[in-house]
Amino acid sequence: MEPKHFYATTPFAVGGYMLCSATLLIANKYAVYKVAAPSFILFSQLMGTAIVVKAFAAMGKIDCDALEMTKAKKFLPVALIFLSTIFANMKSLQYANVETFMVFRFSTPLVVSIADYMFLGRKLPNTRSWMCLFALLVGAFGYAQTDSSFQVKGYTFCAIWYVIFCIDQIYLKHVINTVKMDSTWGRVFYSNFLASVPLVFTFINDADEIQALKDMSTSAFMAVFLSVALGVGMSYFAWMARSLLSAASFTVVGNICKILTIAINVSLWDKHASSVGIACLMFCLLAAYFYQQAPMRADSKDSDDHGDIEKKNLLPK
Repeated sequence: MEPKHFYATTPFAVGGYMLCSATLLIANKYAVYKVAAPSFILFSQLMGTAIVVKAFAAMGKIDCDALEMTKAKKFLPVALIFLSTIFANMKSLQYANVETFMVFRFSTPLVVSIADYMFLGRKLPNTRSWMCLFALLVGAFGYAQTDSSFQVKGYTFCAIWYVIFCIDQIYLKHVINTVKMDSTWGRVFYSNFLASVPLVFTFINDADEIQALKDMSTSAFMAVFLSVALGVGMSYFAWMARSLLSAASFTVVGNICKILTIAINVSLWDKHASSVGIACLMFCLLAAYFYQQAPMRADSKDSDDHGDIEKKNLLPK
């Protein structure tokens, strides 16, 4: 891929991912409020995405790889890691408050940057980018401190989530680099279809979720449908962004999405957010703006089509 095309596509992929990520959280909250069946909603998003992709491919609207055993075996760890990340995320938020989890989350780019260097052939970030990554962590910690009820707890599940999440960021980038696919839609189909299968057994054995589905109203159905539609866009833009960015850069983008989500929550539900807390969030956005993606090393063995882009800012100016 030519650098010019890379520059033109990256803002589209990052912008689409950020938009879907922020709105999907709100849609999921509303869907769970209308239908008390979180496992079914997650299954609907994953299987619904796979069905939509295959349907559009059958109509000739998009290109999508056929389901092949060889590719399925290579994508199976992707599905398992994805589900493990979700489970660890839920347990972390069950035992740790949101602020504690946020501080853990915002430190992940530091580890992923080193893993990028060790496993994916990238150079270490330059001084400016290291400062930006630490600034992101400082901003997150500063925001957490503005909450009077903040206290660090839930270390165990946060640590488990931390390890799985970092593996997820690195392994999925490795899959993009090494597993040849005809299109981004192929990656969307494989990852969603394989991850959806185990979820069938979680909600069909839950009497409360089955009852909630029996009582589902038309408005509840539309809420689930909206979450599925946003899930399709989220999955597509996520895989596109992963293919264009380094693992560390994609992790930073994910943190930016969390900032936007917090901002939406504050504007909609928290009328008493402190000015210091808002300033910390703006500081995080400023740090992300000046972060630069590390280029590939000359001795890299893990192929990356965009490694020749030197010191490109993550967010478009």
